[in-house]
Amino acid sequence: MTARLTDALSPSHLEVINDSHHHAGHMGDDGTGESHWTVVVESAAFAGLNRVARQRLVNRALADLLATRIHALAIKARVPGE
Repeated sequence: MTARLTDALSPSHLEVINDSHHHAGHMGDDGTGESHWTVVVESAAFAGLNRVARQRLVNRALADLLATRIHALAIKARVPGE
């Protein structure tokens, strides 16, 4: 995820946090320990975009993973200085 987001958004700050341990045994937990994530990303690519448009850029960068491996993704997307 880090490489994909870096390639797509050239972030000035990026955190990819695995939250799966908080969801063990819950719906969507596939047992891999890699099903629930939070992404905190700061990028100039988000300038002038609303929250939904920013999330769409992140989702587009991770589209195949969202379709197969990621059950839940929390996104905090901001421009530098926000």
